[in-house]
Amino acid sequence: MSHMTYPEAAVVGLIQGVTELFPVSSLGHNVLIPALVGGSWAADLNVATPESPYLAFIVGLHVATALALMVYFWRDWVRIIRGFFQSLRQFARPAPGTGRFQLETTDQKLAWMLIFATIPVGLVGVAFEHEFRVLFGKPIRAAIFLVINGVILYTGEKFRTRRSLQADADLAAQRAGVQASPQQEQVPANAGAGAVAGARAPAHMAAHASGHQATRQAEIAGAEQADSRLAAVGYVEAVVIGAAQILALLAGISRDGVTMVAGMFRGLSREDAARFAFLLATPVILAAGVLKVGDLTGPLGNGIHGQILLGSILSGVGAYVSVRFLVRYFQTRTLTPFAIYCVLFGLGSIIYLQVK
Repeated sequence: MSHMTYPEAAVVGLIQGVTELFPVSSLGHNVLIPALVGGSWAADLNVATPESPYLAFIVGLHVATALALMVYFWRDWVRIIRGFFQSLRQFARPAPGTGRFQLETTDQKLAWMLIFATIPVGLVGVAFEHEFRVLFGKPIRAAIFLVINGVILYTGEKFRTRRSLQADADLAAQRAGVQASPQQEQVPANAGAGAVAGARAPAHMAAHASGHQATRQAEIAGAEQADSRLAAVGYVEAVVIGAAQILALLAGISRDGVTMVAGMFRGLSREDAARFAFLLATPVILAAGVLKVGDLTGPLGNGIHGQILLGSILSGVGAYVSVRFLVRYFQTRTLTPFAIYCVLFGLGSIIYLQVK
């Protein structure tokens, strides 16, 4: 049986952590890079082989990536989880005079939006993950889908809706301290009190803080305002956006990339689409790891626990640094550079795999 080495674990672990959150497909890279390197790498790191220790290794990487996301967004997840349990209490005590279950806060609404948005990919993943991996986890197919991923990202930027572009303009104006017009100040009626408060929050709210504290306060305030905007989107839109993650079961298609494109298509700003994609990715990646944790403790994990630990540490660090960078990047920049990279790397891989 093939055996994973520490250099293989270190390289793949770091690449997994970065590419899981960059919109360039971690699974596509996990399939392509060993094939491109060749030799023992191609034998040891074959995701399509049913009994490969690489499967156990990938489980550890997924868990580490999800934990890194939870660490970065921990304040947000505390609010969202608290909102979920508050909503359960609301369910037990319907609104007086109506007898109906009614969500009251942004955090409650966002919690259920994330749940509903995760259901489609969860059902498809549980039912067909093995088939997708075996059929499409081949290097040449991963390269083709990586090119398709680049086309999706470019198309998503090229043909953005007016609502999405306007949402970007509104955020830019708010950041620059420009006085919003009455039309821009309008908040959807179903956004709740949090959205109203967020829309009226003064730009200088952290002016009396200093240094890192001021920056962190601004980030926290911005996150709460973003969640208010996301909660106003509604459950149907959330499910539509979340369902786009199903495409990421194909090696070469980026989960965060297609989710962002779907979000922008439904009218979200690029920044909010990225945030929703990262929040959605956390339970999906964590669940994918937890459901396969038996591979870590079973025969597939024998003899590679040290490699799994090393790769997971590097994956977690890479994921944390990546999400920290991307949250700021998507405030002002586009998906186009990632689209170009995917097309070039995909086409280069196709050519190389055909002629080698």
